[in-house]
Amino acid sequence: MITALPLGCLDRWDRSRGEQIAEATPPPAPGPLDVPPSARQAVSLQVGFAPIVSRVSAAVVNVSSVRFVRPPTPERIPFFSDPLFREFFGPRQGDGRDEQPLPGPRVQREQSVGSGVIVSREGHVITNAHVVQDASQVRVALPGRPEMKAEVVGVDARTDVAVLKLEGGEFAFTPFGDSDAVRVGDVALALGNPFGIGQTVTQGIISAVGRGNMGIVDYEDFLQTDAAINPGNSGGALVNMAGELIGINTAILARGAQGNQGIGFAVPSKLARAVMEQILEHGRVIRGALGVAIQDVTPALAEALGLPPDTRGAVVSDVSEGSAAAKAGLRRGDVIVALRGEHLDDGRDLRMRVAESKPGAEVGLRVLRDGRSLELTATLDELPEPKPEEPVQAPASTGALGIEVAPLSDELRRRFEIPADVKGALVVGMGPGSPAARAGLGPGDVLLEANRKPVTSPEQLKQEVDATGARPVLLLAWRDGRTRFVLVER
Repeated sequence: MITALPLGCLDRWDRSRGEQIAEATPPPAPGPLDVPPSARQAVSLQVGFAPIVSRVSAAVVNVSSVRFVRPPTPERIPFFSDPLFREFFGPRQGDGRDEQPLPGPRVQREQSVGSGVIVSREGHVITNAHVVQDASQVRVALPGRPEMKAEVVGVDARTDVAVLKLEGGEFAFTPFGDSDAVRVGDVALALGNPFGIGQTVTQGIISAVGRGNMGIVDYEDFLQTDAAINPGNSGGALVNMAGELIGINTAILARGAQGNQGIGFAVPSKLARAVMEQILEHGRVIRGALGVAIQDVTPALAEALGLPPDTRGAVVSDVSEGSAAAKAGLRRGDVIVALRGEHLDDGRDLRMRVAESKPGAEVGLRVLRDGRSLELTATLDELPEPKPEEPVQAPASTGALGIEVAPLSDELRRRFEIPADVKGALVVGMGPGSPAARAGLGPGDVLLEANRKPVTSPEQLKQEVDATGARPVLLLAWRDGRTRFVLVER
């Protein structure tokens, strides 16, 4: 299983800061990086990247944060405290029916260590949200300066970007580069504080641009690099050969490992800068919202919806009542193929473009519906602040398509807060690695449709699935107030 991991923050760090991996040069004077026009020519086999590193390293800092948390108990995990789901999953270890409830956990102290980049003379620092989010104390260590406190100006979890502010005079800083101009194959340097050992520099190339759908954050437009990135590099700098900031190191891809695999991701500097500017102006990031749940148009899904297999865009799987999309006339099953006259590649493309727009802006949409092309206009709403999601335990039993379903009784609706107007079959269990599990279904989902036909009971679901034969089954699933299409291939 391939997993995208945020660059893990360490529970300790070296206050000595280690030795800076760079040539021995006097510390640069505070101010912007004074990279001469010949900086690119200065990089040679003889001197390597030392001229660039000696300038950039003064603006790359160590970020240490402390937070106090109360770990979750089994009683706080959805479904597992409910008797119905215990029948499918079995009791928890040490969970006797007659036992007293477990006492609440003590508050625990967590310390995280990451990196950051000073991006203004006044001392504004960009780092990752997961390094400082919910921290009660944040401290920053700069090369050649005493450790100092930092104010958290704002955090945007949707992009994993946070902004800090340092006090105490002028600071050396790294200028922003043009991340839109970055090409696959460009040489890049990653600077940070991996494993808390002190400032470190690694070198590689840009492996890909515009990476998304990694499941790391809500808005993904990553630069991918093979420059070695390890735990503690979170929030560190990715710079080009002119010493300009082109990305903020954020995550690595691992196959069960926690270290560098040669596949690292960085938030592009254009996005990080836009987030910072909004945080400084408004204290948060204000984004436009269309009010739809969307999915990519895959060839299999396009065929199931009766569209050409080469169709690109975003399938509308749900429309929020009273939203900009509802007022514009969008419907479930519509495929949005263009925004403001520009073709869309996928759902990520639509999500990024809408988020970059201001609330109140009018956007033109080209939509495919039942074989027809429609032009609609939507006035965007403001995207609300995100709410934390509760974790869901993995399923553990088998049935049709690898799932077990139950009828929606009044008792189940009350227990799991399922509205009365939601009609379908409730998923109560599934086998690990089953077709339904691979498609993304889980316990607590309500199946509303099978092959575009309404489902009101487990029996009706079974009839529709049996009638499909060996072909994929197109399901419409409800979860936490949202619906989405799920294509289950057997």
